[in-house]
Amino acid sequence: MADIVAASDLRSRAAWQAALAELIGVFAFVVLGAGAVLTSSGNVTHIALAHGLALAVVVAATARFSGGHINPAVTVAAFVTRRIGLVKGIMYVVAQLVGAAVAALFLLWMFPTGMEGNLGSHALAAGVSPGMGLLIEIVLTFFLVAIVFATAMDPKGPGHLAPFAIGIVVLVDHLVGVPLTGASMNPARSFGPALVSGTWANHWVYWVGPLVGGIIAGLVYEWVFLRWRVESSSPR
Repeated sequence: MADIVAASDLRSRAAWQAALAELIGVFAFVVLGAGAVLTSSGNVTHIALAHGLALAVVVAATARFSGGHINPAVTVAAFVTRRIGLVKGIMYVVAQLVGAAVAALFLLWMFPTGMEGNLGSHALAAGVSPGMGLLIEIVLTFFLVAIVFATAMDPKGPGHLAPFAIGIVVLVDHLVGVPLTGASMNPARSFGPALVSGTWANHWVYWVGPLVGGIIAGLVYEWVFLRWRVESSSPR
């Protein structure tokens, strides 16, 4: 378990390297994911494939440096279960938000005027209330973070399959959630495009939902699967 504060991370080259990996990883994920929204003409399969494949590649590339969080919901769940210290966790989240904002600025520059729209910002579909959207984001993020813990954070999990498994669950979550909430599951992915395009309607849903879903998934996996497994294997 990580030191709950670990202020020494501010002086650690490895911690800064990890934060930079998170910044670059989120930048790539938002450019590819939100960029696909702008070129998809609303095709849900196109959007789902882009997000799932992009995240799988980014997690594989950054895992050895930062653990491949690429999502404040994952980082907060890791902090709550003491897999990352407070200072390093804050470094990760700040890096993730900066990476997302820079990615949205890049998309604004990359797409011709008239094509950029709201830069792939998330929004609730007609008929989906904020409460419904909140619950959808909680459930979708629960699935995502549970898979992260089961593959990437469980010492006995199939770590070599983590990028693939994480990408697949994001892909499937998008197939279900895009027509309803846009399937964020990631406050950074929502924040960058919202900041640059000024699209803030119901933005709180895309923070509260993923963070709550991620924390629940982390705690459930930690206490139901990891700790019970250790206790049951201990000699009596």
